[in-house]
Amino acid sequence: MVKRKSASNSDSMEGWNYEAKVAEIEGIIARIEAGELDLEAVFEQFASAVEYLRQCESFLQQRQQQVDLLIETLSDE
Repeated sequence: MVKRKSASNSDSMEGWNYEAKVAEIEGIIARIEAGELDLEAVFEQFASAVEYLRQCESFLQQRQQQVDLLIETLSDE
């Protein structure tokens, strides 16, 4: 499931943790690099890592927009 920017995206990411997703991605990379997985599992894990990266990117973009808005608000005062 790909998270897209929307008004409800904040609600859908409740309980979501950036650091936990980064740790999951790092774990997947470590397992792939260690050769612990068969080929099918490598592809499945790779697909999961890509999805987690998309979620992280969306999270960071949302936070950047919030920071930009706060900076703009401070500049207007």
